[in-house]
Amino acid sequence: MASEAYEPQNTENKFYKIWEERKYFEVDANKAIQQEGKNFSIMMPPPNVTGRLHIGHALTFTLQDIITRYKRMDGYKTLWQPGTDHAGIATQNVVEKQLLAEGTTKEELGREKFLERVWAWKEESAGIMTEQLRHMGVSPSWERERFTMDKGLQKSVKESFLHLYNEGLIIRGNYMVNWCTHDGALSDIEVEHEDHDGKFYHIKYPFADGSGHVEVATTRPETYFGDTAVMVHPDDTRYTALLGKKIRLPLLDREVTIIADTHVDMDFGTGVVKVTPAHDQNDYEVGKRHDLEFITVFDEKGILNDYAGEFKGLERIQAREIIVKRLEEEGFMVKIEDHKHQVGHCYRCKNIVEPYISRQWFLRKEVADKSIAKTNAGEATFFPPHWINSYNSWMGELRDWCISRQLWWGHQIPIFYCDDCDHEFASQEDAPSNCPKCSSKNLTQDPDVLDTWFSSALWPFSTLGWGNGDTEMDKLFQSNDMKDFYPNTLLITGFDILFFWVARMMMMGEHFNGQLPFNHIYLHALVRDEKGDKMSKSKGNVIDPLDMVNTYSADILRFTLAVSAAQGRDIRMSTDKLEQNRNFTNKLYNASKYLQMNVETFPDLSGFCLETDLGKYMASRLNFATKEVRSYMDEYKFNDAALVLYKFIWNEFCGWGIELSKADKDSIVELGAIFKEAMKLLHPFMPFITEYLYHELSGTSLETGESIMLMPYPHKTKKREKEERKFEIIMDAIVSIRRAKVLVDLANQKIEKAFVKIDGISEQDKTAMLPFILRLAKVTDVEFTDIKIENSVSDIADTCETFIPTDSIDLSSIIAKLTKQDEKLQKEIDKVGGMLKNERFVANAPEDVLAKNREALEDAKTKQVKVQEQLTSLE
Repeated sequence: MASEAYEPQNTENKFYKIWEERKYFEVDANKAIQQEGKNFSIMMPPPNVTGRLHIGHALTFTLQDIITRYKRMDGYKTLWQPGTDHAGIATQNVVEKQLLAEGTTKEELGREKFLERVWAWKEESAGIMTEQLRHMGVSPSWERERFTMDKGLQKSVKESFLHLYNEGLIIRGNYMVNWCTHDGALSDIEVEHEDHDGKFYHIKYPFADGSGHVEVATTRPETYFGDTAVMVHPDDTRYTALLGKKIRLPLLDREVTIIADTHVDMDFGTGVVKVTPAHDQNDYEVGKRHDLEFITVFDEKGILNDYAGEFKGLERIQAREIIVKRLEEEGFMVKIEDHKHQVGHCYRCKNIVEPYISRQWFLRKEVADKSIAKTNAGEATFFPPHWINSYNSWMGELRDWCISRQLWWGHQIPIFYCDDCDHEFASQEDAPSNCPKCSSKNLTQDPDVLDTWFSSALWPFSTLGWGNGDTEMDKLFQSNDMKDFYPNTLLITGFDILFFWVARMMMMGEHFNGQLPFNHIYLHALVRDEKGDKMSKSKGNVIDPLDMVNTYSADILRFTLAVSAAQGRDIRMSTDKLEQNRNFTNKLYNASKYLQMNVETFPDLSGFCLETDLGKYMASRLNFATKEVRSYMDEYKFNDAALVLYKFIWNEFCGWGIELSKADKDSIVELGAIFKEAMKLLHPFMPFITEYLYHELSGTSLETGESIMLMPYPHKTKKREKEERKFEIIMDAIVSIRRAKVLVDLANQKIEKAFVKIDGISEQDKTAMLPFILRLAKVTDVEFTDIKIENSVSDIADTCETFIPTDSIDLSSIIAKLTKQDEKLQKEIDKVGGMLKNERFVANAPEDVLAKNREALEDAKTKQVKVQEQLTSLE
């Protein structure tokens, strides 16, 4: 017998420990039901090692777990690969802040000691996120958990770098990059562009011969020390005579030339533009076209250098006001205007990003060519499909990827320089003994590390052993993993890392394995608050998934996320939705409690012979739900699958099945078996309560029995036409009689007599239907008829017509009440109708007032028709 109350937190913690201890999440856990040739693999987007679970993670991992549990139960050899990411910039920033709080810096500590400190921090914090995930009930292969800097993956990174370097696809050179003065080089997608209320500074640039000046407008006066030209459009006749003329830079004893370039928009500002090739992306291209000098005016930390003259030593942003003031004092500033423009910020520390010429390592964009072609040839499918347009839009503008970072934490670039002969070479060895060219032992490794996303881009295959050598073979991966699990079946992640991660995995996977790394790519939308606003700490609207687990349960949070996850649409989370699904879990629990009030334990449906009509009908409805759930799951329509389950269990099984069983106690054993099968169907969504109820109804326990999670997923989809038709009529008749009772104010009361008119059914079927109609319609006597019954109220349903005789019912009070309603509605119709016929009112009233009145008039008319129909039937 079920206990008095289901306690989700206690049950969830207990069950999860048993599942994990028994290794139910591992690849061979379901070996008994695995089917030859059915393999399924999915990669966990590795959360940051310093991360904490947020609602976006909760959505990603819930959807991944639902599909993994479904495939595992459906006989697939299943790998859900977990792991964490070393998160170079983020993790280094955390530890640097700790050191600053202690009054020291990483430089004082030195690289070796600093890395020891980061590793210690990683060990301390790495398990936090994975422990939080366990509270969500997720079931990845924890024994195979990887870290993007574990020994095997370090080998994999070096292997891939060496290949790309030797193919000439990794190059080093002076390029303009996005530069954060705190975190160093950033790729294009690591720069967040935001609207900024800035200024437009109009500055006089005097002619070197003293004959006048031109006016130049800029948003960045602190960079003018790096100007190496002034340019105008070649078709701008205002300045044709000035081409080749020399300009003297304000406050500086340096001259530049006026040049012509089509980059200039001659309709914007004065049509005269300063050219600062080392500090502006567009000017960089102009500088290359015109062979201009590239003058860098501040260092890697943003401190102005000798080129800035008297402003040397100032930080670039802080220097702006001081420079502007001096230009004003010396008469060079014409005017300053307000100007809204976009400014790039570092995605990690929010520092203003600079275009900056720096010597960096780049991965050539050609690496992506084949992956782009294969994606567009249909070798990978996006869900929802419109994401391929975003993918193509980005990839069409692809530039070489800057892969070097000025950090200490990360995969140090495996390039070595000979101090004697200047030879440069890549090596997989941690410390090669001598130079391959001159045999010198004086070698220096490149100090930079690889962009975090470089190692993450290898994740779909490096975790399967590619490039790992034999490090952790047979523990973290198996020798046949690449054959069994590459390409991965599916990727589920947020749309916001389509370019950071997904596109890069696709280019790397195709390049090294000749196949795209995923067959299917599901990109989910954002989780917002109930008003549709993005969650943020500043707004105070952040929903903490762990708080929701503690308040409601993991099952309720999971189901709420799943039932809300329509492809391509943002999710609105609210306590109302969570409460609604708490009611669903209560419905599940109460259903099992009702079943056990009548029968203690129930068999499994498999191999069990159904004998009652109600049992056969509910089995048919279960089969239909199974068919729909499977179809939706195979298309990753998680919300539709969840809704089918909700409707079947709440509306059909509990709303009708349980109620109908009160008229047929023999069916209860069969309904219990059907309910247990429904728990298997629901299990991927709500793993804990389904495990609990399955064992409660079986008279077993998880501690001593088999888990529902390793049982075959329901697969029967046969429809029982005869029973479906029979119960469609039974339910129609019950609802119809109930409606007719409402007409005579006997809504929930038992009545003496009702007639049911049904065409084309046998006496045997009528006899079988009778007990259900009597019990649920609350009628002492039901008689089947072929004719219309006089002196009765009637109701017409889809499959039948019902009558309640009025001979013995005092209708006077009912008729009086309906007549009063009719009169009241007529007054309302006359009043609102008169207003809407008044031309002055219609001419002066606001449109929303008119719309409300029109709606009220139509509503009153509709209600009056119904009241008059009831009066007619009674009179």
